[in-house]
Amino acid sequence: MAAAMARGWAGNGDRLLFSDVDAVKARQLAGELGGEAVDSNAELAERADVVVLAVKPGALEQAAGELSGVGAVVSILGATPLETVEASFRGVEVGRIMPNLAVEVGGGVLCISGRFGAELRGRLDALGYVVELPDSQFDVATALMGCSPAYFALLAEALVEAGVSAGLDEGLAEKLVVEAAAGSGALLRIRRPADLRVSVTSPGGSTEAGLDALEREGAREAFGAAVRASLERMRG
Repeated sequence: MAAAMARGWAGNGDRLLFSDVDAVKARQLAGELGGEAVDSNAELAERADVVVLAVKPGALEQAAGELSGVGAVVSILGATPLETVEASFRGVEVGRIMPNLAVEVGGGVLCISGRFGAELRGRLDALGYVVELPDSQFDVATALMGCSPAYFALLAEALVEAGVSAGLDEGLAEKLVVEAAAGSGALLRIRRPADLRVSVTSPGGSTEAGLDALEREGAREAFGAAVRASLERMRG
């Protein structure tokens, strides 16, 4: 997810520094995005205005020691409360972020909690829609906006397969589904989901028949089960 954020920022001309336990990975990403790979976390802390912390939760204390002297930290550690990160970076401006993959193209959703200066908040706004949440709600929000791109992609795959089974060329079917999804997403920014569904569904029409079939097959229940399963996994 840190790489997706970096790709989003690179498109805005931000100068990016990279550090990773896998130095090859850091150099490759730096080369891709026109950034610079540094030799250590200590150098990163010295040179960076803000450090995006993307380590395994178990490596938090080690990373905090290596980043001593950093000015601001943004944590994207999964299942790690803000207060836990703050305890490791005392006296530092610390914020928690949970983004989804679409930050890569500036169309993401970012849930945030903690302290964010105006400059950093502006950088986050460039990645997509930012919403402030209590730390206690991060898991539920992640199950919705963090996981849902995969569910949308699965839905697109299923529709493409159905189109191919009905006789369409696969490339054409995929293009039709992707463009329909993009347009529907734009509509959903200005219309409530239920209102959009009703406006497309003529009584006795083909959309109604399709929705009836989805209800019979338990589509709503399946998505509800997906969210619950994600929450259970996040909460251990």
